[in-house]
Amino acid sequence: MALSRIWSAFILIAVMVAGYKFMTGDRNILSRMVTGKADDAYDTVYYHMIGAPTTTSKENYQKMLEGYGYYPADSIQLPSVVIAASKDEAQAQSNLPTNTAISFYTFNSIKAHLHKHADGIIETCKTAVNICIGLIGIMALFMGLMSIAEKAGGIRVLSKIIGPFFSKLFPEVPKGHPAHGHMMMNFSANLLGLDNAATPFGLKAMESLQELNPTKDRASNAQIMFLCLHASGLTLIPVSIIATRAAMKAASPTDIFIPCMIATFVATLAAMSIVSIKQKIKLWQPVILAWVGGLSALIALLVVYIRTLDVVGVNLFSGALSNGLILIIFLVIVLGALYKKINVFDAFIEGAKGGFETAVKIIPYLVGMLVAISLLRTSGSFDVVIYGMKNLFLALGSDTRFVDGLPTALIKPLSGSGARGMMVDTMKTFGADSFAGRLSCILQGSSDTTFYVIAVYFGAVSVKNTRYTVGAMLLADLIGILTSILLCYMFFGYVQ
Repeated sequence: MALSRIWSAFILIAVMVAGYKFMTGDRNILSRMVTGKADDAYDTVYYHMIGAPTTTSKENYQKMLEGYGYYPADSIQLPSVVIAASKDEAQAQSNLPTNTAISFYTFNSIKAHLHKHADGIIETCKTAVNICIGLIGIMALFMGLMSIAEKAGGIRVLSKIIGPFFSKLFPEVPKGHPAHGHMMMNFSANLLGLDNAATPFGLKAMESLQELNPTKDRASNAQIMFLCLHASGLTLIPVSIIATRAAMKAASPTDIFIPCMIATFVATLAAMSIVSIKQKIKLWQPVILAWVGGLSALIALLVVYIRTLDVVGVNLFSGALSNGLILIIFLVIVLGALYKKINVFDAFIEGAKGGFETAVKIIPYLVGMLVAISLLRTSGSFDVVIYGMKNLFLALGSDTRFVDGLPTALIKPLSGSGARGMMVDTMKTFGADSFAGRLSCILQGSSDTTFYVIAVYFGAVSVKNTRYTVGAMLLADLIGILTSILLCYMFFGYVQ
């Protein structure tokens, strides 16, 4: 029911914002929302700039404007927009070209008029289906391997190893149940940044937990705990973020590594604590403390080692660790199955069929969620929120540097690719080594895509009543965001 209300609210808000913009002169907004494409060409706007922005270099500012179709005016192309510190300053310039249709913007206010193109609902529906088609092969592969591992008894062995910890955190799941092994595989894949492997393992875990669920259309306590921990996105090495910073010519691409790891670890502990309080699970048990303490020590050792590596070393180490682990898993599963005299290929085919069925089953849920998110983005609702927050903190006289990095955090629960694009855009606009650029990277690594995860994972097992899952996940996201901002000020507060 909560997800239904949120989905409806997304659509209503987007349509109302679009209606207001249409009535105030934006005649193309309805077309953008329905048939728009992310790669549509921008309308060319020529501007005249007086002075320079104080928060970033003039060159970076001009590059940012160019990304939205804004170009400097010249003797041939008269400006339709004048950008200055204030309207009075702009009008005081005697050499300003005469143009009756000219608009005056300050360096901050123009951002409210810049809208990144995004796919409309038609293209978004295609994207949702393409995502699921792309999942079919990966799902078939890993579900097939999981089937081999189950028949060979590997999942049962893994369940026994992790059982003492999971039996405290998931008291409704019997000791030694295969769900323990599936969840462990998912968490391990997430920890190493193996998204392609994490999704099939996670969906298999949800299916295992659904077998124990007495009310099939209502989320169980175990499913909620698993999904909240999964969505907190605990990752040891944010490889993709480091690689993006390197591509953006950051002076030290790995400088966000420690803040990212701390932020995602805090978000994970927050998710565990929030759900445990709701489910009355005592976290101060020796087994839980031992596992959490052991993981903390592992992260600390990894931080110490990673700090000794350069960018190339980090990429080589993470690649060897993650990809090597996948190959080791393949090897162990096949060898174990041969030892147990399992018909390996038949077991693989049986599991792979389930992977195909699951990938197709989630299409309606993914289409519904991505369409609602698309409407929010194309209507400009995000821009309204960001612009309003910046003005609020300006009025309060507080430091507003963090606001420029917030778009990544606001979009992350809704769209992983959208948040990644916003992170890149922030680094392009303010610089990879700016405060906003670093903050957007930390925010990108602090959590997973909440609503996408809910749509896919609950959709795969046909759970309609998600209970308090959305609230718990968003609260954990908020703690991750606040932690990220605090860490950015602690590590990079001296940066403009």
